[in-house]
Amino acid sequence: MSAIRSKVTAKGQTTIPRAIRRALQLNEGDLLEFEVAEDSVRIRKAAPEDLAYLRLVEDSLAEEWLSPEDAEAFDDL
Repeated sequence: MSAIRSKVTAKGQTTIPRAIRRALQLNEGDLLEFEVAEDSVRIRKAAPEDLAYLRLVEDSLAEEWLSPEDAEAFDDL
């Protein structure tokens, strides 16, 4: 596949071109992984087991970081 361009908005967002979405079989809600190597970035669809792991981590952090003390400590961030 030849190089495909996509413009970055002021908010740092971009549209993933249709040809790339098809090649990676991306659907709404899919997670992407970004791997930076010097002056280039490799983008790939996150594997399902990675998604399961992230959901487990998210659940454990949600319970751990919901105290009033945590809210106060991180309020200024």
